[in-house]
Amino acid sequence: MRGYILKIAYKGTNYCGWQVQPEKPTVQAAVQAACESVFGVETSITGCSRTDSGVHAKGFVALASGNLPEIPLASLPLALNTALPCDVAVIEAENAPEGFHPRYDAKGKEYVYYINNSRIKDPFSEETAWLFPRKINVELADSLCKEFIGRQDFASFMAAGSKITDTVRTVSAFSAERNGDTVIFRVSADGFLYNMVRIMVGTVAEKASGTALPDIKEIIAARDRAKAGVTAPAKGLFLNKVFY
Repeated sequence: MRGYILKIAYKGTNYCGWQVQPEKPTVQAAVQAACESVFGVETSITGCSRTDSGVHAKGFVALASGNLPEIPLASLPLALNTALPCDVAVIEAENAPEGFHPRYDAKGKEYVYYINNSRIKDPFSEETAWLFPRKINVELADSLCKEFIGRQDFASFMAAGSKITDTVRTVSAFSAERNGDTVIFRVSADGFLYNMVRIMVGTVAEKASGTALPDIKEIIAARDRAKAGVTAPAKGLFLNKVFY
């Protein structure tokens, strides 16, 4: 058995998320098909997480394993990219240590969320940013972000109907900054609940643009999804880094 760790970037617009689903386009299926084409043998593909439909990645980590041939690491991304669609790319490859698991060995992840904070749509970011026309006070947004930092119960920021019972997570960093009309949120944690980042961003964006919502600490304490703001759309979300 041989394993390769693949760092993958993809635009998720045309995919129903990472994980293989019957008769639906997924990133995992595209990567597996490319690997089997290049390696010439059946290949198992294991990802670091399950990104949702429409979510993107700049630093997704996957393990390709099986009775794989040895291919020079510098050449492997080039070979795989010839077999991948144009919206998926392997950007790095390395040999996997014995027993490596991209999901269970991860210590945390960083997500980045992009907002086009303008009344005018941008055709170049239409599929990769949330068009949010109300002016966001980015200084206020950044101060609100800091209230999420720490080990807390984030049940208020989990999609309604989720079956997860342990809703305590540690957020190590959360910030907001502006670059012209683009507002960029960046958040790191040891783990995330379903839709957690998108609800956090939606809540902060609404509060920092004048929407009346409870204080962040009050929302957290309530453990009630109805107290938080909107769920930001998937298209602005990028899995940026995985920490090991």
